[in-house]
Amino acid sequence: MPSSRFLAYVFAFWALALLAARPAIAQSVLRDTETEAVLNDMAAPLVEAAGLDPGNVQIVLLNEPSINAFVAGGQIIYIHSGLIDAADTANEVQGVIAHELGHITGGHINRFDEGVGAATRISLLSLLLGVAAAAAGAGEVAPGIMMAGQRAAIGKFLAFTRVQEASADAAGAEYLSKAGISGRGSLTFFRKLQGELSRRGFRRNDETEFVQTHPLSSDRIQRLRETYQADPAWEAPDDPALQARFSKVKAKLFGYLADPAQTMRLYPESDGSVEAHYARAYAYHKQAKVEQALAETEALLAMQPDNPFFLELKGQVLLESGRPAEAIESLRAATRLTNNAPLIGSIFGHALLATENAAHLSEAEQVLRASVALDRRNPFAWYQLGQVYAQKGDEPRAMLASAEQQVLRGEFAPALRSARGAEAGLPTGSPDWIRAQDVGLEARAALERQRDRK
Repeated sequence: MPSSRFLAYVFAFWALALLAARPAIAQSVLRDTETEAVLNDMAAPLVEAAGLDPGNVQIVLLNEPSINAFVAGGQIIYIHSGLIDAADTANEVQGVIAHELGHITGGHINRFDEGVGAATRISLLSLLLGVAAAAAGAGEVAPGIMMAGQRAAIGKFLAFTRVQEASADAAGAEYLSKAGISGRGSLTFFRKLQGELSRRGFRRNDETEFVQTHPLSSDRIQRLRETYQADPAWEAPDDPALQARFSKVKAKLFGYLADPAQTMRLYPESDGSVEAHYARAYAYHKQAKVEQALAETEALLAMQPDNPFFLELKGQVLLESGRPAEAIESLRAATRLTNNAPLIGSIFGHALLATENAAHLSEAEQVLRASVALDRRNPFAWYQLGQVYAQKGDEPRAMLASAEQQVLRGEFAPALRSARGAEAGLPTGSPDWIRAQDVGLEARAALERQRDRK
């Protein structure tokens, strides 16, 4: 019936707006100490050039195969794993980061309501006109009016986003220049995107230009080429050390995410590079081929004996293969060499507990407390620390660790109960007692927000 189609147009528009506003909802975060360090080091000079506080800017990697990056509020840049896979150089990714910083400094997420508001007015007007046409007896015309109105509304909204994209391009070019980083990688990456669009059948015409949220790749390439080539940083060489680190994490990510057969095709046994050994180690580990995975880690350590991430990988393979006692030495060294990196420390603490040796309990508590002190938003570390306290018979602190873990997982009702139990058993006024109150307040506030939305 016309009325159902009528509503479908309305909901289609709002679905588009919602996706644009909340693109990260259904995507999982990938956390890895080495990868995060590389991304942060790639971003650091650009963050400084943008005039932002490095402590407030966060780079988050998402397990999503499409080629994309975005900001969605605050000073957080989300990068898809597919973008890392598509990039050949660290410089290419730096061009993307510079662009996203342009969105942050431009306040584009905060101005999102401007674009939605203009589109909403058109959408509502088309709704009223459609209703009026139906009431006047021209029911067959009403859906057409609605469709035209919704297309105009979406067009208005996408035109708004294209202006923001152009602004972010200009700001990104400025930040690359200030940081002394060449825009060559940015241009190379845009050419890749242009090739991807062509392979998918997009061509330059009014229809495709209308539906694209970004300016057409050819237009962006031409405009940015002129800007970048005139910049003194155009001929600046890439940082070889940063590129080597990027190549390793790219191979590591591929080995971790891809089907093992794909990994072996891209990195065959005949390839003796660091990247190939890294990727194959993960491929073998995913297939539970423990000895082959360990052979690859030993090959890596033969080349770089003190690389903490190779030591972490060896320990991880041993731990996840049911050999925690053998994993301890490598994980202890990796934790020490990274100055107690929280993610590595949480794996080390897990290995100590997994031995079921009471002699390791004190070290596990020390390591895990250090991990959560440096990164409180790590539910796995909180779970392990809770296990330590439970084994020691310290129920109040075990409940506090459970509350921390539960609130991070969005389990607010259990978190509130755990926090109250912890508060009741902890010494009044102690740091842990105060923290139990804070976690309880956070859980209670989240529950109230949930009730308000119903």
